[in-house]
Amino acid sequence: GRSSGPHYLAYRLLDAIIANYFIILEDVSDRVAQIEDQVAGNPERDVIHNIHQLKRDMIALRKALWPVREVVGGLEKSDSDLIAQSTGIFLRDAYEHTIQVIDTVETLRDTLSGALDIYLSSMSNRMNEIMRVLTVMSTLFIPLTFIVGVYGMNFAHMPELSWRYGYLGVWAVMAAAAVGMTVYFRRQKW
Repeated sequence: GRSSGPHYLAYRLLDAIIANYFIILEDVSDRVAQIEDQVAGNPERDVIHNIHQLKRDMIALRKALWPVREVVGGLEKSDSDLIAQSTGIFLRDAYEHTIQVIDTVETLRDTLSGALDIYLSSMSNRMNEIMRVLTVMSTLFIPLTFIVGVYGMNFAHMPELSWRYGYLGVWAVMAAAAVGMTVYFRRQKW
């Protein structure tokens, strides 16, 4: 209480500051958990913005914590007559709490980095899936486009043009090519 002296008041103020960091970290931890849930589910584009914002917040928090750690550590190790030995135990406790807060900040930063990696990996997988579908579609239509291009030329002496079943024959070749490639892609599990 009041009879404990200014050294104890200094400890109580520092302890209140450190306790507020725990409250802040609870809120940040909840936000990190929400981001992890979003990344694990179906992430949207704003997730990356939220991750970067939280990482900036973590850097700011870390920058704010280092001076507190230095002050508490300096007071704990001080041989000054202004600080009673009985308060030294409390300061050691406050220093450990500061280290715990810093460790929590580092853990949350690592978690955010992991969430960012998962997000980027899922976006890459999604892009790979889209590219695979586009590649299959292109591969199906390239031979058909070639056949149509050859028979779309305006040459007078193309033997198939005068053949009675030439038109049906070209359609049959195109259908066989499309079906053959589709069967091949399915067997390859594309």
